Amino acid sequence: MKIVERRRTPAEIREEFERLQREREERRLQQRTNPKGTISIGIDATDLFDRYDEDYEDGPGRGFPRIEINKMHISQSIEAPLTATDTAILSGSLSTQNGNGGGSINFALRRVTSAKGWGEFEFGAGDLQGPSFGLKLFRNLTPRCFITTNCALQFSSRGIRPGLTTVLARNLDKNTMGYLQWRWGIQSAMNTSIVRDTKTSHFTVAFQLGIPHSFASISYQYKFQDDDQTRVKGSVKAGFFGMVVEYGAERKISRHSVLGATVSVGVPQGVSLKIKLNRASQTYFFPIHLTDQLLPSAVFYATVGPLVVYFAMHRLVIKPYLRAQKEKELEKQRESTATDILQKKQEAESAVRLMQESVRRIIEAEESRMGLIILNAWYGKFVNDKSRKNEKVKVIDVTVPLQCLVKDSKLILTEASKAGLPGFYDPCVGEEKSLKVLYQFRGVLHQVMASDKEALRIPKQSHRIDTDG
Repeated sequence: MKIVERRRTPAEIREEFERLQREREERRLQQRTNPKGTISIGIDATDLFDRYDEDYEDGPGRGFPRIEINKMHISQSIEAPLTATDTAILSGSLSTQNGNGGGSINFALRRVTSAKGWGEFEFGAGDLQGPSFGLKLFRNLTPRCFITTNCALQFSSRGIRPGLTTVLARNLDKNTMGYLQWRWGIQSAMNTSIVRDTKTSHFTVAFQLGIPHSFASISYQYKFQDDDQTRVKGSVKAGFFGMVVEYGAERKISRHSVLGATVSVGVPQGVSLKIKLNRASQTYFFPIHLTDQLLPSAVFYATVGPLVVYFAMHRLVIKPYLRAQKEKELEKQRESTATDILQKKQEAESAVRLMQESVRRIIEAEESRMGLIILNAWYGKFVNDKSRKNEKVKVIDVTVPLQCLVKDSKLILTEASKAGLPGFYDPCVGEEKSLKVLYQFRGVLHQVMASDKEALRIPKQSHRIDTDG
């Protein structure tokens, strides 16, 4: 009797197609509008470390340090494709600092002129400054070199302030870019930088000569190859304004969120802690100014404090929340597929009953040649970690279906989900599954465990169970 792999039903194919179509439309809308936003809240916490003597303080609650929000900035932008080559960009921002604030709005129209370049015209207006006009041009000079030019006119009560910025960039090798920048008008300067970005690191060195700031800087970032995409970074920047040393780290805390913290120590800036949260296309930034002086206590608490808070939050809040969300999604998925899974289970049980006679003949043939005998085979979710002992084991016996696939003392499974094999079904939808097999070959016991989509070939010498001693 020939056993064929179970095919998906038309209802299953239609459901999968509709799901993929919905995801495609969501991605397309996100890519077309490309919304971006930033919220920055500046916090003055210098009273924690630079306090006046109590004799100078009056009023109730004078024993408690004052922590104030001294500035805030909100910006948002969105793109609207008009044609295949034209895109309109609308952006706006609001800012306030020490009781004074203002806002601005900008409109830009970008046109792709060819495969090598594009141009963008921008108009902006705000209550703090007059109207402004800008023109930006981009052009690929060679496959490894491009140039951008940005011309601007700013109208104000002091007159017209022109500005011009030109950047020339070139690929030095596969992972390295070199940049030359010349800026004239508003804060004139010349800048050169080299950026090297690889799978495990990001390195930048830059030099600037300009008015009013000239500086040299170097920064390095190491990328850990883990699921959380952890990165640690450090930088040094020195110039006429003083010197700043920064170090920090960032880590992915959920599917769409990345949390980072950076400690900044400099002269004359003092010590600051910068916390940043990227949530999809939105950025939340919290610069906390701790002290104007270089105090070891401020550096210590700025370094250790975020680490303690993060690990406590990760253990007590983030992990339980993500686990609950995952369980909620799995439960919803189980409810939506309960009827389908029951049908597949019945089909698998029927297939196993039909296999019994074929399996009996295969076992007789294999025993006569001391070949491959499947003693036990289990498929599903195994729990071996003691920390997960409360989780329920969800496996099914697939000894008969696997033995039925044995041919000439060999069993070969390809890189595909084993839930589609004859006599199999998915006992735990949405969860990680494995296949555990105990088999006998030439009278010797063997054992192997493979993940759901891992290719498997048995027998193998590496699967042999050592029974010596």
